[in-house]
Amino acid sequence: MAKSKVAIIRTNPRKVLDDYNRLFELAGGPGAMDTSLTTILKDNISWHYPLPSANTTPWQLEGSILALKNHGFNRICCVQNKTEVTNAFKGEELNRYTNIFKAHEIEVRFNFKEEDMKWIQYKPKAPMLVLNKIYNHHIRIPDYFIGKNMVHLPTVKTHIYTTTTGALKNAFGGLLNHKRHQTHTYIHETLVDLLAIQKEIHPGLFCFMDGTTAGDGSGPRIMKPVKKDVILASTDQVAIDAVAAKIMGFDPMKIKYIRLAHDAGLGRGNPSEIEITGDKDIINENWGFKVKLIFHKVVANITWFGPTRFLQKVMTRPPVLYLGNFYSYFYHDVYYWPFKKKKVYKTWLKESEWGHLFSEYCKKGALNQC
Repeated sequence: MAKSKVAIIRTNPRKVLDDYNRLFELAGGPGAMDTSLTTILKDNISWHYPLPSANTTPWQLEGSILALKNHGFNRICCVQNKTEVTNAFKGEELNRYTNIFKAHEIEVRFNFKEEDMKWIQYKPKAPMLVLNKIYNHHIRIPDYFIGKNMVHLPTVKTHIYTTTTGALKNAFGGLLNHKRHQTHTYIHETLVDLLAIQKEIHPGLFCFMDGTTAGDGSGPRIMKPVKKDVILASTDQVAIDAVAAKIMGFDPMKIKYIRLAHDAGLGRGNPSEIEITGDKDIINENWGFKVKLIFHKVVANITWFGPTRFLQKVMTRPPVLYLGNFYSYFYHDVYYWPFKKKKVYKTWLKESEWGHLFSEYCKKGALNQC
């Protein structure tokens, strides 16, 4: 069997939009999806505040749109999801997506709005590792997703629950409703089940991953942004996550969701079975990223992963759930952003060339219209 292919190239703010088009071609994107179908863009808003590395970048979003349109994919929409602690509308505005959507006439739909899509019961053909057990054989997905191409737009970053996060984790918000936290005990198995479902409902799957500023530490929200100047793409969701994990400094096959997906034949997680195109030497880099211990991870061990997880039904349902959501809101939005990460963001805007590019996504429209 042929190796999976992952394209990875070095880029800079002056040529990043053109590089996304080149990346799409190197990764075999034009031949992997049907141009006659609607193509869904699933961006990643881990935090509505624009902390570098936490969210899909505006140039990633615009570069993907331009690459798709350049190759005949003219029916494009973006789907946003709801979480307990992240505001999609605020995230779109603060991360400069709104004007890109307007400039390129991209329809935006929300999987939590009944007028945009309905949640229907779905019976997977593939055997499920955990979702049938968790949902008592009543798995529900958005009807709008079925029969459409899917393009994921994650960033290169760490995650306190899954070590790294990328293409597989990006499906978590789109395919499961806002009560998906109930799957966290089996998060690795859940991601594998979701990939199996995606392969059944999407005629074409692709991923553009942005590592221009990558996230090290206690991801997916409050990392240390690190300038890395790389972007990746692949038709294989497992392979692109494996390559991102390797250059961050992790052994992909020791990350459970990557190994499980590889073993299930859903993609290639072993770097020896992945063909690298573009700037091939990047695969030999080791950025030395580490997942740091924070209070949220301690709570997760109590609630989902540790010996006290029998408390899960109490901890993840009202009224305790409301207290947890309030704590997360207070910690992230009231304390951490204004007193910690806003300074990081301001410094990035002022001193980083990627921050300068972010500032150029002005109110008038997308970058090439500013």
